[in-house]
Amino acid sequence: MTTSSSPAERPSSTEAPSAASEGGAGRDATAVRTAAVVYNPIKVDLKTIRASVLRHQDDAGWGPTRYYETSKEDPGGAVTATALADGASMVIAAGGDGTVRAVAEALRGSDASLALLPSGTGNLLARNLSLTLDRLDDSIATAFRGRDRDIDLGVVDIERENGDRETKVFVVMAGVGLDAKMLANTNDELKRRVGWLAYVDAIARALRDDNKIDVRYQLDDGETKTMSAHTIIVGNCGLLPANIMLLPDAAVDDGIFDIVALRPEGFIGWAQIWIKIVWENGVLRRSHVGRRIMAANSREVRTLRYNKGKKLVVRLESAQDFEIDGDSVGKAVALRAVVDPGALTVRVPA
Repeated sequence: MTTSSSPAERPSSTEAPSAASEGGAGRDATAVRTAAVVYNPIKVDLKTIRASVLRHQDDAGWGPTRYYETSKEDPGGAVTATALADGASMVIAAGGDGTVRAVAEALRGSDASLALLPSGTGNLLARNLSLTLDRLDDSIATAFRGRDRDIDLGVVDIERENGDRETKVFVVMAGVGLDAKMLANTNDELKRRVGWLAYVDAIARALRDDNKIDVRYQLDDGETKTMSAHTIIVGNCGLLPANIMLLPDAAVDDGIFDIVALRPEGFIGWAQIWIKIVWENGVLRRSHVGRRIMAANSREVRTLRYNKGKKLVVRLESAQDFEIDGDSVGKAVALRAVVDPGALTVRVPA
């Protein structure tokens, strides 16, 4: 775990601002809100962030901001817990989807809010909340001058092949099967250089194998059923990069999951899925005329099975790759996902 205080608390020969310059000389310290920035040092320009934070915290009347660095051993959960113990009422997650997920998991059940400073290739939660993706100063302004919005969290209990169990939180979606296998196959160096194009290479390698999985599942308190599928995804919200709307009816604050099972048979099945999620969900659904076209040509696509619920229990015939919020988290033999309604407060534009 690595933490670093604000410049006011750790002066150096090259940077030694006073407490006043960090935003709050003469204020009652017990009455002034303070923020923390949990940042991935590989993905952000800390100097630029500090300058913007300093300006906006002063203008908004916040106290000195503290900075906490993530590491390979701690992607953000432990340092977020430290930030809360230090009195932060808002934590700004500056990093990729892994940083956001780790911070959100640590904030679950607290009174502190989460602000997003998108970095990396996915930015899944920021996309689904229609937040700024590439204007750092606007994102920081939203953190200090925005409003609070309560959103749901997904909580998933994972059973490993050796019987070990663990619980993780997701903010966007969790999936088992081909999508998780694709993420496990993604070359990290290629992803760093070309971003989402790296997934094309991973998809090609994943599709070479037999990817069908057999599962037993129970939705809410219904009967246990069986199904074969390539991928099962449980979503808190449904928009992916490249404007791909995987779960068109998903809402981040409705207290329920949207669930989809992908069950293609050969090239035609994959083509049907692509047309559905890219053309219909991503293009036609966004306009009145497009929705009329969809209504006039409405037909069920057997390769996609949609459902909704507050709890999904899945037991797999064999161990399969599993992902949460775009990060591979190993293999699982069983999963139990439940909604925690309104469990996370996020800062959005006022």
